[in-house]
Amino acid sequence: MQTGQSVFNEVVTLQQAKKLIQCMAHEQSFLLLSAPGMGKSEMVYEAAREAGLPCRSLLGTQIAPEDVSGIPRIIGERSVFCPPRILLPERPEPFCLFLDELPACAPDVQKAFYSLLLERRLGEHALPKGTWVVAAGNRLQDRALVRAMSSALINRVTILQLRVDIEEWLAWAQRSRVRSEIRSFIATIPDALMRPVPADPVPFSTPRAWTLLSRALDMAEKSGLLSNETRRALAFGRLSPEDAAMFCALAEEAIGAVRPLADYIRDPGLLPQGETARWFILDCIRQFVRDGRADGFNPRTINRFLRSLSTEHQLILLTDMVEKWGSLGADRAMYDLLRKVAAA
Repeated sequence: MQTGQSVFNEVVTLQQAKKLIQCMAHEQSFLLLSAPGMGKSEMVYEAAREAGLPCRSLLGTQIAPEDVSGIPRIIGERSVFCPPRILLPERPEPFCLFLDELPACAPDVQKAFYSLLLERRLGEHALPKGTWVVAAGNRLQDRALVRAMSSALINRVTILQLRVDIEEWLAWAQRSRVRSEIRSFIATIPDALMRPVPADPVPFSTPRAWTLLSRALDMAEKSGLLSNETRRALAFGRLSPEDAAMFCALAEEAIGAVRPLADYIRDPGLLPQGETARWFILDCIRQFVRDGRADGFNPRTINRFLRSLSTEHQLILLTDMVEKWGSLGADRAMYDLLRKVAAA
């Protein structure tokens, strides 16, 4: 019987998964599933590092069954299988065994992992007490060369379906020195951190893509190569096109760090002067209001903010959202705008 990873309604964040791994991976094996580029591997390495365990990894797409079970050796009148050193080091000390891309393994390789995942054993050899066994991979729907997994394998692991968490990633990104303009962009447009996997093999935005873009920009800047042209080449080579275009446009206008959207509503004078940057901030404020995050403002502040904008910008903010702005007390500003448009 074959089964896939089709429906998981319960998901956890990377940090939640890390705590579960640190708590029980010495006894129970885990399989982490998510879309590509979310940071599963980095989280496993970090979890092991924090626990003081060396992490040894096997890449599922590059191993054969004998790389797991070992090769036979004649001792006396019997053959004994000798497991590979990476799975069973000479010194019997605990470690983290990370089986990366497990769902992409060939069926024979997946079968070779059965006793390892459930019994912590390779033939007659047991893993050192306290050793973690953690696997990771992508889902069938991610079009990432994933194979269907057998029910026997699935029943030997605890499957954790992962989701991206904006606050977690921003905190990690700051610790990892991801460039401030990238962190600011993601904080303002959270959906840009993780885009759906596209149908065609083209770049798309993921936490890994943003992190690698940050490092690429750092290296280009250090070498004196960072220009508008190189920034665009690097961004479009890593990100979804819409994210790359907006990110580069804002960088070229030198908008700097984007402030909390509430600041612009309280003080419209903080809005950037550049047309692209201003449109970007206003579009974010429109979503901010649509999501109900501006409900704490008093009508006076809301009316002052709208009246400070051009007619065109007010119309963009109000289109399809008159009722929402009205609930915030923007009646005076909307009435003034109506009179202005009618008189034009």
